[in-house]
Amino acid sequence: MRRKPSYKIENVVASVNLFTKLDLERLAIAFSDKGEYDPKKFPGMVFRLSKPKVAILMFSSGKLVVTGAKSLAQINMAVKRVVKELKKQGVKIERSPDIKIQNVVASANLGVEVNLEAAAEVLENSMYEPEQFPGLIYRMDDPKVVLLIFSSGKLVCTGAKNEDDVKRAVDNIYRLLKELKVLYLPEEAR
Repeated sequence: MRRKPSYKIENVVASVNLFTKLDLERLAIAFSDKGEYDPKKFPGMVFRLSKPKVAILMFSSGKLVVTGAKSLAQINMAVKRVVKELKKQGVKIERSPDIKIQNVVASANLGVEVNLEAAAEVLENSMYEPEQFPGLIYRMDDPKVVLLIFSSGKLVCTGAKNEDDVKRAVDNIYRLLKELKVLYLPEEAR
């Protein structure tokens, strides 16, 4: 019996503006147990939190990139924790941080297999070169995401701005592939 399509958020990436300059040299010393800073290799400091398990790239401009979160709630929690840590070090943060979700990456399973050769012929905005990459690359317009679709029915969704985009993308691609008649049950379910 066919399962319903499902998805799982794998990574949420956000940019954050603290509206204040950061002295990375000083912070690298203060955060030596949680951070890495080598300006010859990379202009930012990598600051790691264990709860939630995220990496935060800090730049002297006061801009941050948070990666590794599994939800918007984890992004918010991570930003609160890093702001608290920075304030303990005397950094003046007087405005609320501006948080923007840049990318939500999810894995999904359509619960059926996909005939990629047939799909590539009928799907606009798709690219399939099996000798280069085993998946079909599909650029969806609504929501604006990129899907990597594999013959197993598994896929990766990238470029989403929120979880609702992921859900809509998975539902939309399932419906579209079904209409195009390029889906079939896995052998063990036939």
